Amino acid sequence: MKRLDVHQAITRAHHEEWARVVAALARRFGDLDIAEEAAAEAFAAAVERWPVDGVPPNPGGWLTTTANRKAIDRLRRESKRGDKQREAQVAYDGDAPEPLGPIDDDRLRLIFTCCHPALAMETRVALTLRMVGGLTVPEIARAFLVREAAMGRRITRAKAKIRAARIPYRVPSAEDLSARLSGVLAVLFLIFNEGYLASGSDSDPVRPDLTAEAIRLTRLVRGLLPHDGEVAGLLALMLLTEARRTARVSANGELVPLAEQDRASWDVTLIAEGHRLVRERLASGMGPGRYQVLAAISAVHTSVPDVRDTDWSQVVALYDQLVRLDRSPVVALNRAVAVAELDSPDVALAAVDRLDEALAGYHAYHATRADLLRRLGRSQESRVAYDRAIELAGNSAEVAYLTRRRDQLR
Repeated sequence: MKRLDVHQAITRAHHEEWARVVAALARRFGDLDIAEEAAAEAFAAAVERWPVDGVPPNPGGWLTTTANRKAIDRLRRESKRGDKQREAQVAYDGDAPEPLGPIDDDRLRLIFTCCHPALAMETRVALTLRMVGGLTVPEIARAFLVREAAMGRRITRAKAKIRAARIPYRVPSAEDLSARLSGVLAVLFLIFNEGYLASGSDSDPVRPDLTAEAIRLTRLVRGLLPHDGEVAGLLALMLLTEARRTARVSANGELVPLAEQDRASWDVTLIAEGHRLVRERLASGMGPGRYQVLAAISAVHTSVPDVRDTDWSQVVALYDQLVRLDRSPVVALNRAVAVAELDSPDVALAAVDRLDEALAGYHAYHATRADLLRRLGRSQESRVAYDRAIELAGNSAEVAYLTRRRDQLR
């Protein structure tokens, strides 16, 4: 098998098995550090051995067995953990099967398990992204707009709290689902975002494996909670965003902004399903939540055949509604982009400049400023802003687009 094929097989196994391996080790040893490190060592061993020995017939089973052995080896080296070492001698096959509860899917079950209400919301989301989503600490830090070291400490503290408080790795009951839902939706949203526009420079600019998995899991959540508006809103948002995926990166690897995309290439089936979900939520008469408003904004953008037909007044009105639900500076930044189309770039720029302190390290803030300054004819200031956006951006397609726009300045 070619090396590329082997690496693709390892990647597929990672996405299919990572959650299950980590969950099994965490339950057995009661320690997330051991679970994560043993799983990571197993995948590292696969990268080293599979290109030589070939991919095993059951990659997931190989990874599980190897990770279990790695964990036992580590415990044997740490004599102070004698009780855990004795516990680890029990073979996997000797375990009593754990009740599955209301969730059949391994990965979704672990997401609900990790989103424990004893942890602060941002902490449980970050921890779940690391342990279940398989996102790296740098990817998670970029999602939260914090420094990598700070995010690493946050995840470490979360693991320590789980150990100190003896929070069990227990499958949640049906009654537990609603209390954990907001954290679960946040995890799925951020996994989708990392696939929609990968934040690292060492990965493909768009990762359809992550977007597809996020959509799959969100569909499962909707099956569990069919009447929850935010679940429907998140699914609609994902579908309407995924519908544009093939139009978002050009043949030469450059990001294509919404205004320049070939709308004929959008997936009309996904758009129709997304619009139907949005209409159902509007017809319910219930006050919408954050994901429902975001889905409605996306529905406005995907409902017209030409960007010039976009109803920007409706988009701004929806952002006004979103600001009341979510006062984050990123929402304010996105609202300013719509204001530039409805009113003028100078009005939008004034709103963007007020976000400098909160978003100084966020590449999209500088990219937005650069575009508004360009439209106002302030080329030198625009160039400086483009330079800063390029410096902060990690996505290769985004960097290529920003670089071209900068180089077009007079």
